[in-house]
Amino acid sequence: MTTDDHVLDETLLPGEDRVEASLRPGRLEEFVGQDRVRRQLELVLAGARRRGQSADHVLLSGAPGLGKTTLAAIVAAEVGAAFRATSGPAIERPGDLAAILTGLEPGDVLFLDEVHRLPRTVEEVLYPAMEDFQLDIVVGKGPGARSIRLDLPRFTLVGATTRTGLISSPLRDRFGFAAQLEHYEVEELLAIVVRSARLLGMHVAEDGAAEIASRSRGTPRIANRLLRRVRDYAEVEGDGTVDLAVARAALQVFDVDELGLDRLDRRLLEALVDRFGGGPVGLSTLATSLAEEPDTIEDAVEPFLLRCGLVQRTPRGRVATAGAYAHLGRPLPPAGQVVPPRTPGAVALFDPDEA
Repeated sequence: MTTDDHVLDETLLPGEDRVEASLRPGRLEEFVGQDRVRRQLELVLAGARRRGQSADHVLLSGAPGLGKTTLAAIVAAEVGAAFRATSGPAIERPGDLAAILTGLEPGDVLFLDEVHRLPRTVEEVLYPAMEDFQLDIVVGKGPGARSIRLDLPRFTLVGATTRTGLISSPLRDRFGFAAQLEHYEVEELLAIVVRSARLLGMHVAEDGAAEIASRSRGTPRIANRLLRRVRDYAEVEGDGTVDLAVARAALQVFDVDELGLDRLDRRLLEALVDRFGGGPVGLSTLATSLAEEPDTIEDAVEPFLLRCGLVQRTPRGRVATAGAYAHLGRPLPPAGQVVPPRTPGAVALFDPDEA
């Protein structure tokens, strides 16, 4: 097995993924949003450059689509190093990790996505590699087995995770810098949409860009995806120009409403309100009613509904809030009071004491 078996080659990405990669900023000064993390990372990388050393290992955590992969590539660009990428699920055995690490050159940046999914046996091999830049390899089996320690070139590991709590303490403690990425404000997403439109050669009016940004769920990846779908609509149904009317019409075709909810999101709300009387209802029952896996509901659907204050998780099950009734245009049960749903730019958990 060679290092390249586990390293991402951008030229092999599907067309849509290549377009997404082409929209990513290449340097910290081009990166929009995450001001706190960007400032901290600037200091970490500038200090490493001044000392002529590899940067400390970096752990980036946050929801999907917030820019962890982009920041990892920027780390490599800022220190002038080669960027190599792999993921936790792709490394099944210690030998796989050894092949990757021994193929690194001095100063390389190794990006390890979904680091929380590393097998424990692989993780234990990674400890001395991160701390001492050495690799322990066991040669042979049984009584004749012996351990050989290999020196590794100094490298920077950038780990990314959406589940920080699943990373073991020994691994987490070996990262010199850890950063939590937050969801973006609408103004930041607007700047991203305008920049991406320029790179794609699109003519987008400011009100059209603002409409796309406001429905992007605080996530740059979603903003860029919606922009490409609006471009498709504008080129097929119009002259390619995107204004407010075109953006709204396109997003309606692609089932993205004014809060950024898609069809599955609304199906979940409708099931809660119409089938289960607003809840509480268990996750498994709710998933079965939607013909979806519980993990899909819990990991891909509920987080944004919780942020918008449309759903609550309670010990007895999922409950629709007053905001969910208002968003669906359903009458609220007499005991409650209608509370408007949150806008994507000002999401917060729904406070039942406000109702």
